[in-house]
Amino acid sequence: MASAAPGLCHDRRMVATRIRSLLRRSSRLVWSGDAEGHLWAFVLSGIATVLATRAYLETAGYPKLGGGSLHIAHVLWGGLFMAAGLGVAVTFLGRPARAWAAVLGGVGFGLFIDEIGKFVTARTDYFYHPAAGLIYLIFAGLVLVVWWVHGRGEPSPRERTAAALQLALVGVTSGMSEAERAAATRSLEDSIDPVDVAVIRLLATVPVRETRWDAYRERAARRVRAAADRLLARRWPVVLVAVYLVVQPVATLTGAALEHAMGELARAPERGADLVVIGASLATALLGVRGALLLRNDRRRALRACHLALLVDLLLAQVFKFTVNQFAAVSALAVNLILLWVVSAEAGRMRVSDPPAASGTAGRMALAHKRRRP
Repeated sequence: MASAAPGLCHDRRMVATRIRSLLRRSSRLVWSGDAEGHLWAFVLSGIATVLATRAYLETAGYPKLGGGSLHIAHVLWGGLFMAAGLGVAVTFLGRPARAWAAVLGGVGFGLFIDEIGKFVTARTDYFYHPAAGLIYLIFAGLVLVVWWVHGRGEPSPRERTAAALQLALVGVTSGMSEAERAAATRSLEDSIDPVDVAVIRLLATVPVRETRWDAYRERAARRVRAAADRLLARRWPVVLVAVYLVVQPVATLTGAALEHAMGELARAPERGADLVVIGASLATALLGVRGALLLRNDRRRALRACHLALLVDLLLAQVFKFTVNQFAAVSALAVNLILLWVVSAEAGRMRVSDPPAASGTAGRMALAHKRRRP
């Protein structure tokens, strides 16, 4: 059974490819080659803005900007930042303009969405408890969009041409590295289309402008990848993930049982959210136990169980943990994101080094049969 299942990441790529093919047939929009990076800039700047705004307002005692009956809410500043980002995007060319547009748009969206409590309550309550969960849910949805863009499949010939031509334009206005030019050229070198041939010639004439920042970024990326490879080559990170996925939800369930015994759970202001957190913690614990038990004999299925447990926590439990604990839940969220990275990276490494057909009972039987053949 495990050998026939390609994994959650592969399933996501298949779904993304099908959706993308439908978009191709129904739209003339062309994907940007650097869309993923700009979407991450938008999302991360928005998250940082919400956290910084909440921290500043709590530290400063929630000051009021305005006098008398006037109060200038920061949602207005959010609209100004989003307008500024849009203005930069439609006015200027080049990589810096697109990066600034993404960051300014993200800051504006963060300031806007931070006041969601005022827009979903009749009394315009900024301190509405479920607002934190709604903010988390919105940003989690944006992250899923970024992941979908990342796994959307192979670009079409038209998208490859447009991406290479866009890179050439970026090279004229902002510079181009040798690695970028080589990658763009490789994407078109098998094409005999006259437009692609012309784009390859154009790429060859754009000067290379390597900056110190580019060199530093490449060195830092190589070091991070090397450190991650060394870490994942060991067994203990995945074991630690499995242990955490058992201990953490069990601790949550134990605390909930004590609160119920003391009568505090029935008096909780967000009792419905507490019950969802308890149910999600139970599901996470069961999946964590399954992953821990499978880890010795079937590492691939164990990783899938751990991956599913983390997704249950991130996409269901965390929404209501933010409702109950407000932004104090950020620390636990950061830990879960790191663990998700460990599981995803290890699953990707196994797909490269150990194809799915060679995993699980069926895979081992097939390999054994192959070895017995003369």
